[in-house]
Amino acid sequence: MVGMTDARTAESVHAVIKAYDVRGVVGEQIDADFVRDVAGSFARLMREEGAQRVVIGHDMRDSSPGLADAFADGVLAQGLDVVQIGLASTDQLYFASGYLECPGAMFTASHNPAKYNGIKMCRAKALPVGQDTGLGTITDEVIAGVPAFDGPRGTATEQDLLSDYAAYLHKLVDLSGSRPLRIAVDAGNGMGGYTVPAVLGTLPQFTIEPLFFELDGSFPNHEANPLDPKNLVDLQRFVRETKADIGLAFDGDADRCFVVDENGDPVTPSAVTGLVAERELIKEPGATVIHNLITSHAVPELVTELGGNPVRTRVGHSFIKQQMAATGAIFGGEHSAHYYFRDFWGADSGMLAALHVLAALGEKEQPMSELGSAYATYASSGEINSTVDDAQARTVAVVEAFGKRAQSVDRLDGVTVQLPDGAWFNLRASNTEPLLRLNVEARSQEEVDGLVTEILSIVRA
Repeated sequence: MVGMTDARTAESVHAVIKAYDVRGVVGEQIDADFVRDVAGSFARLMREEGAQRVVIGHDMRDSSPGLADAFADGVLAQGLDVVQIGLASTDQLYFASGYLECPGAMFTASHNPAKYNGIKMCRAKALPVGQDTGLGTITDEVIAGVPAFDGPRGTATEQDLLSDYAAYLHKLVDLSGSRPLRIAVDAGNGMGGYTVPAVLGTLPQFTIEPLFFELDGSFPNHEANPLDPKNLVDLQRFVRETKADIGLAFDGDADRCFVVDENGDPVTPSAVTGLVAERELIKEPGATVIHNLITSHAVPELVTELGGNPVRTRVGHSFIKQQMAATGAIFGGEHSAHYYFRDFWGADSGMLAALHVLAALGEKEQPMSELGSAYATYASSGEINSTVDDAQARTVAVVEAFGKRAQSVDRLDGVTVQLPDGAWFNLRASNTEPLLRLNVEARSQEEVDGLVTEILSIVRA
């Protein structure tokens, strides 16, 4: 197999193969030839580890089926078999990797605009492939040229695993005792429109109110990124119009799930993390729960109070999955609404988190607003993004500005500055986009707003 060194510089390859996935503009940074090379190198790596086949899924973007086929071609050329599951959410691909016990590749750019696409790769049983666990090797081979395989070509088959995925999730969360619930769901024209009917639509106690379920990779209604508050506005209005008990919003590849209450008010991912952590710790007292460094401090405080072991980690699914495996954690949560489960091969599933929230709500007569507020003991800014010329220089300027006011500064991921009275903020460069991300937490919204104004005045100066 010929490498793409002539068409792509080492710099361009490094720009696309990121810390924990592959992502770029289709036709400019990613094309079929590039994908075949990535697939070839991935297959070589997996073959060395004993794999015999690779499962491949893709989202609803126009470019996804063709790129998935190119990836399959690259794998087959290296002598490994391929199982194509077709349309899938990312967590459905992780399920397939665990269920079939083979490595996997998912074609999606998650919430990024339509012109983007990418690849999320994993080992058998959904174990992560990150920069230090395979992506670095793949990068080097793609630049140098992927060696051809001197042996027979693999065989491709197709398999529909959607109903198996739904059945597996239903086994993990018992919803048989739930009271009737009306659930408004905004799929954002992403893969939630494919998986929600199969998982939630089959439960007779639930009435699903669908919004933007049509699969459309051009995202005609709004970006499929519920982390941005402007993309929750349609769901918030829809919840009130339909008098729903709860609202769920999924991102483009439906591996993340955001929650709004019956009033249309957002329930923070940290509150959802606390809720699910409590349910899992009841099941296994004393277990470890992972939280990333910009999750609310309410989460480790709750886990400790319940007798569990909170473990703090940096942002990013490959890092959290590594910690899940290393510690045997029962659950992990991120501020971005990625939720990880030991019972789901340590992988993230927004749908599984949604089932836990629905089970908790369905077991009680209280509304979602009351249920969620029990886990939200601090005020927060949410994630605020700034595009800057020099992220490192801006970060240094912010740390210097806080000087002696900072009780501590750590650099596990970006900088986290601890301030008096429980306030803190984290400033970090994105691993996937040219952005500087800010998260602030304090005892009151007034204090949060003041800190945000002060920090952004430096960041955006």
